[in-house]
Amino acid sequence: MMENNRKAHRVRFEHKHTVSIMGVDGTWRRSCTLVDASATGAKLEVEGSTDPLKAQEFFLVLSSTGLAFRRCELIWVDGSHVGVQFVTAKTTGKSNAEKRLVGSQ
Repeated sequence: MMENNRKAHRVRFEHKHTVSIMGVDGTWRRSCTLVDASATGAKLEVEGSTDPLKAQEFFLVLSSTGLAFRRCELIWVDGSHVGVQFVTAKTTGKSNAEKRLVGSQ
């Protein structure tokens, strides 16, 4: 039996929640499925290549309007599944992609 060493309570979803991930510069976007989530991170099933995720932070976009999103960094990759950690705001300035997400209503 494996020990669960996670500090934050993780919620696993019974129904598929389609979300997307987007580069912080807004140059790429991928559809994915939210497998589970906690206050500090999430597990995603990514459609297509996971290569763009490896070098940078990106946004997990939780709503079609773009108003619900979290900045993430990649923690691990296992095939099409990835683990991400939510990044807390270190600066108050918003990136252009953040402005586009919020302004795209």
